[in-house]
Amino acid sequence: MREASFIERNKEKWLKIEEHLKNKKAIHPDELAADYIELTNDLAYSQTFYPKSKTKDYLNELAVFAHQSIYKDQKNSDKQFLQFFKYDVPKTVFESRKYLLYSLLIFGLATLIGIISAHFDEGFIRLILGDGYVDTTIANIKKGNPAAIYSSGNATGSALAITINNIRVAFLAFAFGIFFSVGSGYIILTNGIMLGAFHYIFYKFGALGTAMSAIWIHGTFEISVIIIAGGCGLMVGNSFLFPKTYTRLESFKRQIKKAGIILVSTVPFFVVAGTLEGYVTRHYQFSLLLSLLIIFISLIIIVYYYIIYPIQLAKKHLWKN
Repeated sequence: MREASFIERNKEKWLKIEEHLKNKKAIHPDELAADYIELTNDLAYSQTFYPKSKTKDYLNELAVFAHQSIYKDQKNSDKQFLQFFKYDVPKTVFESRKYLLYSLLIFGLATLIGIISAHFDEGFIRLILGDGYVDTTIANIKKGNPAAIYSSGNATGSALAITINNIRVAFLAFAFGIFFSVGSGYIILTNGIMLGAFHYIFYKFGALGTAMSAIWIHGTFEISVIIIAGGCGLMVGNSFLFPKTYTRLESFKRQIKKAGIILVSTVPFFVVAGTLEGYVTRHYQFSLLLSLLIIFISLIIIVYYYIIYPIQLAKKHLWKN
């Protein structure tokens, strides 16, 4: 390529990068890093084909300036951690919102299937939940403590085991997306059906309200993040099916990075859910008002962080859709 053509093709980009470096406080660090990569690529090209040109000298100076701008003011780990949850996660959630919506719709439909199936076939509940669990739950309902199963075992051991199991389910919902979204769809579907059948057994024996005041203490976070993890899996699967203008490999790399960001953000919620289930749910009969307050606050946190907050930031034009 002639040097004149090389300059004509890239000059607007270089001017834009130069402007970003002068106003770096208004530019996200990821964009600055991307600019730096673009510069070094162009510099390498000019060093190869135009080693004695002013273009090479200009790009070299700009690359040095970019390097100093990025690394001189590099944020410490605490600020990076805050940046991740304050900006990176909501940005990625907003960009990937349709997959999270698909996951929610699939889960909601599956829950409805579980309820209807349990209504018309009592054996369906036992098939899904197992005879032992169903018999124990019925016995607890008759004793007036429908959620007594959450009181069994050591609180610390239960919290740890539950957290690990929840993270495992979320990881499977994410990882199975590699099977062209079918695997993630299966995980979402089976968990939704299980939830529907689970709720129906309490409804059938007239203990739905009491049981839900216990189960949703931890279930609000638990179910929400399973749905979110399922959406991450759908993102990965659809990167193969619908790569758009990218190659399938490039599409996969882009989407798995986004899905990973969202998935990591759910880990604290799984820890909180496990802690609530291990330590708090077992005491649900202590105060109905306290149980409802925990459920309400949990729901507000999830709705705000994964729905309202990303939309608010998008409206401020902090990123493009």
